[in-house]
Amino acid sequence: MARVLVIEDDAAINDVVATRLARDGHAVTQAFSGSEARLLLGEKDAGFDVVVCDLMLPGATGEELVGLIRSRDAATPVVVISARATAADKIGLLDLGADDYLVKPFDLDELAARVAVQLRHRGAVAATPSGTLRHRRWTLDPEARTLTVDPSTEVPLTKIEFNILEALVRRPNKVFSKAELFELAWGEPFAGDDSTVAVHVSNIRSKLRATGTDDYLRTVWGMGFKLA
Repeated sequence: MARVLVIEDDAAINDVVATRLARDGHAVTQAFSGSEARLLLGEKDAGFDVVVCDLMLPGATGEELVGLIRSRDAATPVVVISARATAADKIGLLDLGADDYLVKPFDLDELAARVAVQLRHRGAVAATPSGTLRHRRWTLDPEARTLTVDPSTEVPLTKIEFNILEALVRRPNKVFSKAELFELAWGEPFAGDDSTVAVHVSNIRSKLRATGTDDYLRTVWGMGFKLA
């Protein structure tokens, strides 16, 4: 299992990135400021296999963190994510020691693919989500992309519906905003239409009603959705 450090002060972006990378089987640690990241990187057993880092951070800038990582470790890949898109910015970060640079807004699947490339270059083995996921009476199989409700009722789901449930089950205590669920399920930036996610959640509940588990999906009014 690869250890990934995500450094991003925007909590919504940080959570979406962390959840997407966790879906690939990575163990994700989140830092929400440059100073927090510096503490994590300074821990004796930090041992991160790849770092995903924003630039505009409180406490320490992304440039400072890239320099810190390179001063201690020449091998750990660093993928920079930033709204700064000029060629000079990219060249400067690559010269400083970053391994890749992705401009915001970015596609989550592209970020995941670039992280996987860096792990292959490093020689780290990224675990795939081959194990099943369980939540109360639900069993999700990420490889077969099936949902079974105990004892043996298989519930047919579309690709998007399965992606939504998988995101929720992987982080059962988190309240996901509609924007976060959209970006995780569709793999693209949120388009601003709240009803899209709500309709899919409603469809999932309808399919689950016969199993008596539709109430596992809880609406947190004014915020989004989570598991009961």
